[in-house]
Amino acid sequence: MYRQTEVDGVPTLLSPMPGPMAAGLIFRVGRADETLARTGITHLIEHLALHGHAPTDYHFNGTTGAVNTHFLIQGSESEVVGFLHAVCAALADLPMSRLETEKAILRTEESSASRSVNESMPVWRYGAAGHGLLSYPEWGLHRIGPQDVLDWTRTWFTRENAVLWMTSDHVPAGLRLTLPEGRRMPVPAATSALPATPAFYAEGSKAVVMEATVRHRGAATIYSGVLERELFRSLRQEGGFSYTTTGSYSRRGDGYATITALADALPDKQDAVLGGFLDVLAKLRLGVIDPADVEAVRGKRLETFNHPDADAHALPSYAANLLTGQPNGTASEIHAVTTQDVHEVAVEAASAALLQVPARRSADWAGFAPAPMWSGGTVTGQRLPSWEDSQTALIIGDQGVSLDTPNGTVTVLYNECAAMLSRPDGGRRLVGLDGMSVNLEPTLFYPDVRAWAYLDSRVPPQVVVPLPARAAQDVPRPEPQGTPVPGVTSPTAYPTGPASPARPPEKTSVLEKITLVILAVVTAVLVCAGGLSTLGVASGDGGPTDAGVWFVVGAVWCLAAIVALPLIVLARRAFRRNGP
Repeated sequence: MYRQTEVDGVPTLLSPMPGPMAAGLIFRVGRADETLARTGITHLIEHLALHGHAPTDYHFNGTTGAVNTHFLIQGSESEVVGFLHAVCAALADLPMSRLETEKAILRTEESSASRSVNESMPVWRYGAAGHGLLSYPEWGLHRIGPQDVLDWTRTWFTRENAVLWMTSDHVPAGLRLTLPEGRRMPVPAATSALPATPAFYAEGSKAVVMEATVRHRGAATIYSGVLERELFRSLRQEGGFSYTTTGSYSRRGDGYATITALADALPDKQDAVLGGFLDVLAKLRLGVIDPADVEAVRGKRLETFNHPDADAHALPSYAANLLTGQPNGTASEIHAVTTQDVHEVAVEAASAALLQVPARRSADWAGFAPAPMWSGGTVTGQRLPSWEDSQTALIIGDQGVSLDTPNGTVTVLYNECAAMLSRPDGGRRLVGLDGMSVNLEPTLFYPDVRAWAYLDSRVPPQVVVPLPARAAQDVPRPEPQGTPVPGVTSPTAYPTGPASPARPPEKTSVLEKITLVILAVVTAVLVCAGGLSTLGVASGDGGPTDAGVWFVVGAVWCLAAIVALPLIVLARRAFRRNGP
């Protein structure tokens, strides 16, 4: 068991455990609370607060997550007290002289971090706000100043917005948490960039990934484990298509949780992995769930509750739940889960799923809607033609900017702009709250200084992020690929480096190509049969049996029309994706 008390107004959770004392001071603030133009400010404050701690014999660390920031320590009782005192003192008087140095350290940390295969999923689901910010670099570090840091610290790092946990049966003597007054901050509301779910997008080539948001409950944790077992059995043991199949479950802090499942794939196995992955999702959604899997997962979950030090190990999650106002999980809740409960979660997860499929693959045939790659409209304003292609143009208007391409249009409105990255050479990147972005490079479009100045005047100053100058070879130069713009001469003094202003259209999959060929052959056979039979009957003597024969001829033509209809639909889709 654990008990709750408080230290200087900060709720404190205590549960003893053998070994060195561990403790954590957790604040209800994370990356999802930031804006795109201020991304990284919480992480920066975490680094500044820990700057004064030199390497010691005890272990300490700080982490910045989606909705929480955690300062952790493991050591003797006196070391824990000293660490917590120092963190609170640093938060009250952050070393601003270290501001630029810590920014540089964070940028180095970011550049050396490995990318996860599903790193882009948050922005596809949430857009460029809230939880979607986890997909973005910490661009805000380039513009965050001392006053920004002070304001953020005073708002979020307060005693009312904190919880302390300790693996101890008592509060150490002399422990003080000198934090300023504030208020408990709610978890940010979830945003959405998906007009419909289930949805999919194509990216990368290493894995198929599914992410679903469901209501948090015991049955949802069981479903996550059952899904992982089914994927392992189907894609690794039976099919031999994947090496890694994983499933995970994480609470979002607002009554919902995220279930993530992944299966890796070699290039020649991608279609098999995608098909097998979707078969597993469909199987569980239809209620084909092995009760033995439910019992096996239930047993693993119950082991965490039956451990002698279960409460002490769970103190960090208990503290996070207390901060967000969410209940703790219980063993009785897990015991009560039935196979039907797991089936209900499977249906909920399938309806809210977001699927990442390998590049040039699709999941629309399985009922998944394509996630938006293009905006719904185009602004009116000055049209600046591209040096590279006469069918591409940048439009700068009163309401926003649009990049108009032959494949589609991307628009960012000024009043829905999450951030504008600004280079000294004139390069701009506008990112909308929906995650859509437009790259504006003066070197790639017909130059108009007034249009660029007008753009800068229309973008809200609080979302502008000034980036440092880039090397000459990093400034893009046009490489003509389409029809030259009449009357426009491409400049020659610009350095190389092509830009990619928009996502490429998805190509037709191998399966769709095979289907097209089969439908075309069947249609051709039916048309030939219909034509020959029509000629044969028409050249006959008009006997009494001709009426029945004409009926057969008509049936052949109707069948040909029925087969030709999906052929036309698939052919038009392939034409739109691949171009003429």
